[in-house]
Amino acid sequence: MNDVKVILTNDGSKTLQMPKLNEQYHSVHGAVKEAEHVFIKNGLRECKQNALTIFEMGFGTALNAFITYLESKKTVQHIRYYAIEKHPLPLHIVESLEYPKHLSATDDEEIFTLFHTADWNTSFMLSPTFELQKINDTIQNMSIDVKVDLVYYDAFGPRVQPELWSEQIFVKLASMMKPNAILVTYCAKGEVKRILKRLGFVVETLPGPPGKREMIRAKWVK
Repeated sequence: MNDVKVILTNDGSKTLQMPKLNEQYHSVHGAVKEAEHVFIKNGLRECKQNALTIFEMGFGTALNAFITYLESKKTVQHIRYYAIEKHPLPLHIVESLEYPKHLSATDDEEIFTLFHTADWNTSFMLSPTFELQKINDTIQNMSIDVKVDLVYYDAFGPRVQPELWSEQIFVKLASMMKPNAILVTYCAKGEVKRILKRLGFVVETLPGPPGKREMIRAKWVK
């Protein structure tokens, strides 16, 4: 895969950059800090259920999935984790990011590898309390019969993939969400907030991760 390169971000963790699109997989201000702030602090830790179903839009490097797995080891939450990705990354690229090392989780390096080598479109138990199912498809074509408690919305930004921030996409997500389920995203665009509010979400604008003023958390209340 010649159109990405590994770069160092401000918190010492690495991410992937796509020079042709002028876009990164994570924030250059801190890949791990962004993921922990948006998806763990303001998403996962808001969900107190003993059993939790999560859907991630944009599996990518598996950073969000891996830090969720690490958090679940502390909380002993039973997590079913669904993630969609049309274009999986080669294993040698994601291993070069060294996320287990940066997260002081070298004992779980094999688990991190399994996030990427587990079969697609098949349920896989990574541990007694963490079940993974990766979906190799686009969200537009995806058909999945599941109700989720939490959505990690981590698509590339509206400048790069505007079609993934349309009302049609959020209608589909809402249909998958349980009452009072939460959606979190690093994006804080006004149009995204307006779409979510029109659909019936209760939208909060929260302080963003390093380098970003705001982020969105939205609760599905219908």
